[in-house]
Amino acid sequence: MKRKRIIWGSLTMALCLAVFPVAAFAAETGAEYTPALYATFWGLVPPLVAIMLALLTKEVYSSLFIGILVGGLFYSGFSFETTLTHIFNNGFVAVLSDSYNVGILVFLVILGAMVSLMNRAGGSAAFGHYAKEKIKTRAGAQLATVALGVLIFIDDYFNCLTVGSVMKPVTDEHKVSRAKLAYLIDATAAPVCIIAPISSWAAAVSGFVEGEDGFSIFIRAIPYNFYAILTIFMMLALILMKVDFGPMKLHEDNARKGELRPGQK
Repeated sequence: MKRKRIIWGSLTMALCLAVFPVAAFAAETGAEYTPALYATFWGLVPPLVAIMLALLTKEVYSSLFIGILVGGLFYSGFSFETTLTHIFNNGFVAVLSDSYNVGILVFLVILGAMVSLMNRAGGSAAFGHYAKEKIKTRAGAQLATVALGVLIFIDDYFNCLTVGSVMKPVTDEHKVSRAKLAYLIDATAAPVCIIAPISSWAAAVSGFVEGEDGFSIFIRAIPYNFYAILTIFMMLALILMKVDFGPMKLHEDNARKGELRPGQK
């Protein structure tokens, strides 16, 4: 599996290096251009290709790149030069030249560095040892994951990275499947952040409202954010009632036997 990922990554990198010079020096295609497949069913094909390839190959980056390539081909009418120009000049270069997108990229890099530093400094391991002494049950380990996710409400990305690193040793000790841990983290991170007044979500949503008090609108909309409220409620209900169903039940049953994730004990 690892060798397969290396091969996929190498092929993607080689393709990028091969086509980048062509795209960088390609001529502009014109001021206004409407693809022949615009606003048709074929517009759904590129994301479907990316999703299906990701599910089949387990390679997210390669699948996304192929999905982008298919979208570029549809956009250009299967013209090689126009496809490369659109993907790199109007796609990658245009996105990375936007200060907002670059800010998000830098923010995520800093978050990743902070989490890596915390792990290497032993912070995650220290909390894990402490939690092992205090938490005695599987339900307790899951509730502790939710509680830590609620405490880290500033940003959902930071929430996922931090809670996952800190709680993985604890949930592994109590034989909670990695699938269940991922669900608990994901079902806590975004729902909590999108209803927390002090969070990156609140700042972003408030900034999108022009000519109005965006923060006040965000606060008034919290009781109507049914997705976030119901997700948190259902997650707690599943933990306390010890109910699992579908593929999650299969993962949890395997975890009780020592298989925390498929194919690995």
